[in-house]
Amino acid sequence: QVHLVESGGGLVQAGGSLRLSCAASGRTSRIYSMGWFRQAPGKERELVAAIGWSGGSTFYVDSVKGRFIISRDNPKNTMYLQMNGLKPEDTAVYYCAATRVVGALDRQYGYDYWGQGTQVTVSS
Repeated sequence: QVHLVESGGGLVQAGGSLRLSCAASGRTSRIYSMGWFRQAPGKERELVAAIGWSGGSTFYVDSVKGRFIISRDNPKNTMYLQMNGLKPEDTAVYYCAATRVVGALDRQYGYDYWGQGTQVTVSS
């Protein structure tokens, strides 16, 4: 079992920055990759960014490319999402997730473990 806890959400003005953290505990050696998802009211959940847990390969959805940076600190079992140039349309609950299953980083499904979510609100 892997337990995930997010932190770092909050309220920020458009153009501002936030850094989300996701601390993993438990059987972290089984993690293949991790991702950040978000879900805005009335919208489907979408994968924002993902990272391979060992190799470090990354994926970004087009809408955040050049603004968000995903990274990980393996000794600390922590994943981060640095969000710069935030826009009102980035407002959502952000979730971190992990999967044990080998597969493409841009997959939307197949994640085994989820955090509780953290709210990000960007005001215009």
